[in-house]
Amino acid sequence: MDVAATADALEEELRAQGSPKRAAGEKRYLKSDLTFHGTTVWQIERSVRSFTVEQPVEDHDGLVAFVAELWRKPVHERRMAAVMLLERHRQLLGVGDLPLLERLIRESRTWAYVDVLAGDVVGPVSAGVPGAGEVLDRWATDPDLWLRRAALLSQLRPLRDGAPLDRFLRYADAMLEEREFFIRKAIGWVLRETGRRRPAEVAAWLAPRTHRASGVTIREAVKYLSAGDAARLMAAYRARRPAE
Repeated sequence: MDVAATADALEEELRAQGSPKRAAGEKRYLKSDLTFHGTTVWQIERSVRSFTVEQPVEDHDGLVAFVAELWRKPVHERRMAAVMLLERHRQLLGVGDLPLLERLIRESRTWAYVDVLAGDVVGPVSAGVPGAGEVLDRWATDPDLWLRRAALLSQLRPLRDGAPLDRFLRYADAMLEEREFFIRKAIGWVLRETGRRRPAEVAAWLAPRTHRASGVTIREAVKYLSAGDAARLMAAYRARRPAE
């Protein structure tokens, strides 16, 4: 594959599907300084799928080279396509690719890329792999809020598959009183999804912390708990005290 020519061809296809009005709206919504063509997520996904059928990505180095070329230009659709390629071919990645993923997360500066990279790429790539935990521990204390968010969201898939809650809860406890919305929302999101299958564990962890949690966090976290637990935890949150 000629990665430069292929990346440019993919961008031209995406540009042709976009609209200036949508481009302006997305740029405002994401508060981004990137160039936007106004192509929808579904159009990008469809084009990426078509390209990988016509020109299959079959090896690790080819994937990394294509992603790097797409990411190189400050164009939203190219970067979204790069993220989707990593998601579609995450089986080609390993713990040795965490530095690459860290760089992309640092350069993302928006949930639009970070959430997929963290939840659908970093999570599966790092789950249960020796050495990955130390990397995620470092991310969880990094000054970059997007890297901290990625550390939290990287636990979504492992927890869904039955992994212990310890690592996520350690991260969440350290970040629980942060004022940054995207951190508060991420903690609530992971607790909410974990609460679908493990409500007792989520309720037990939240109970002594309701006075520390933000409204964004706790409203998300109680969504799939029993009505009784949800009411008890919300009442304690409103009273700014630990739940009984």
